[in-house]
Amino acid sequence: MTSSEFSYYRKKLGKTQKSLAGLLGVSIKAVQSYEQGWRSVPLHIERKLYFLLVNRRRTGSGKRKDCWTLKKCECKKECPAWEFQSGHLCWFLNGTLCTCAAGQDGKDKMEVCRSCEVLTSQL
Repeated sequence: MTSSEFSYYRKKLGKTQKSLAGLLGVSIKAVQSYEQGWRSVPLHIERKLYFLLVNRRRTGSGKRKDCWTLKKCECKKECPAWEFQSGHLCWFLNGTLCTCAAGQDGKDKMEVCRSCEVLTSQL
């Protein structure tokens, strides 16, 4: 995640640097450093930020689509996303069985998920 993306998403949430720092469990200096590009955004902070964005209260009737529906998954019943009924959070879970990210952990999985329609459709 780039510094400009981090800043954009903070503003999209309508949060100050101080309030976002509290939600993410980091210092305000850390948030300032991420936005200025002095420090790279750690993967766990990026995932927390996406989680906040995806789960914020919405106006309107936009029901989230599960990954197994969007990707027409044939192995959904063996996947953690199905087991925990978190198809809209598959990018947040390790061990998912999507063909695009199966067997990948951490940074490599997030690299795939950043451009996946499941996550991008919710941001």
